[in-house]
Amino acid sequence: MKVIAAYLLAVLGGNNSPSSDDIKEILGCVGSEADDEKIEQFLSEIKGKDVVEVVAAGRDKLASVPSGGGGAVAVAAAPGGGAAAPAAAEPKKEEKVEEKEESDDDMGFSLFD
Repeated sequence: MKVIAAYLLAVLGGNNSPSSDDIKEILGCVGSEADDEKIEQFLSEIKGKDVVEVVAAGRDKLASVPSGGGGAVAVAAAPGGGAAAPAAAEPKKEEKVEEKEESDDDMGFSLFD
């Protein structure tokens, strides 16, 4: 990931085709070491491609990835092959928690009275 970040920083800086030395220099400025093999692999993968198009394609792929939240809960089957217990199938009812009024910790007067 740091190789990709350094490459994108070089492109943002005006270098449209950064070399491995450019990437190493950027990573060296922040005290990070670069693996030559990873840099060369990344440069071979991105060679001849427009960075804007690659980022746009990645954004489209990322949009289709589920990001959690609100999924259905799976109910386990009963061990004997029988029906699951009705209590397990019913969702729990949420009890409303009433908010308590704030106490008068301000000696009986408020800024907004």
